[in-house]
Amino acid sequence: MMAAPPAQSRLHAREVADKLAVVRRWLGSGNAGAVRLRGIDWFAWATAGGSSAVQQSAESGVAEVLVSAAEACILTDEIEADRLRDEEVGALFSFHVTPWDDSHLREHFVQGLAGGRPVLSDRPVGAELALPAAARNARLVLSAPERERYRLLGALSALAMTEALRAARPDWSAWQLAGAGAQALWRRGVYPALVLAAGERRLPLYRHPTPANEPLGRDAMLVFCARRHGLHANLTRCVAFGHAPPRMHELLDIEATGLAACVPGNSLASVYHAFEQAYRHANAPGAIREHHQGGVTGYQSRELLASATTALALAPGMALAFNPSLTGNKLEDTFLLGPDGLENITFDPAWPATTAHGRMRPLWLESPW
Repeated sequence: MMAAPPAQSRLHAREVADKLAVVRRWLGSGNAGAVRLRGIDWFAWATAGGSSAVQQSAESGVAEVLVSAAEACILTDEIEADRLRDEEVGALFSFHVTPWDDSHLREHFVQGLAGGRPVLSDRPVGAELALPAAARNARLVLSAPERERYRLLGALSALAMTEALRAARPDWSAWQLAGAGAQALWRRGVYPALVLAAGERRLPLYRHPTPANEPLGRDAMLVFCARRHGLHANLTRCVAFGHAPPRMHELLDIEATGLAACVPGNSLASVYHAFEQAYRHANAPGAIREHHQGGVTGYQSRELLASATTALALAPGMALAFNPSLTGNKLEDTFLLGPDGLENITFDPAWPATTAHGRMRPLWLESPW
């Protein structure tokens, strides 16, 4: 990692040690010799925020984490090793570095470290076995350092969103709006994992409007899934070049019903059913089928979607991002679930907002352009 204050370095080392202890418990439960974490998501989790991404759209990066009972090392090649050691991982892991054109050496090392026993992996190849079912749930409850990194990410993402939409003009294309959003994120050291943008014509038509080259017109929506230290902040905002469209109060009521069900111990399915009932009450029963409602977020933009059968029990420390929508309108923020309720980490005090059911929620920005 980049140089950090001593106290921060100690916290970082403790977080990594705690996670390695969790991984080693998986070894015992599966009588395995090694755990191999290939995904960019799992690499970030295990290294306390390090990145193995170079091709940003890939699921697996340029390095892996390999853990045995006695060793915790980074598997990578000669191209990446120095940068990863200097900027991403630091001295908390050993490194096994092989030539970029000889993958057999890496595989030989893995098998030797496993000592003839099974190898577990998040993305198993060949004879490797999948991680135990409990593994994914272990990373859904975020530690205190993870929550602090998340709060910073949320604040930066919200500022980037406000900057982009305050600059937007009705004659911009959705390409330009998406570009402004991505630029505002990158300027803050945040990777735009997903940027959606739509204007007046396309906003009522599509729930996932990938940016198109046509003018925005009277109003527009911008959506971020923003990544930093492996975590994802998800948020949506809308701008009207004039007056905001009606029906905002209905969507705020729908969202409030779903968020009220986000209580530790409740299942994710119960949140889904709360949204379902709220759409019925708003005389829009089909809306819940027109778009997923979101769910648990974290090291993937959507770790687990809420559905009618999602039995996962919500717990303090989880991150949640829901996106209820009606035609031409959507709400979305990222929240941390605590013992006393939800903490909105993507709220920008400079954005127009209202109090809805006791919670500050975003309105449409009304731009004079």
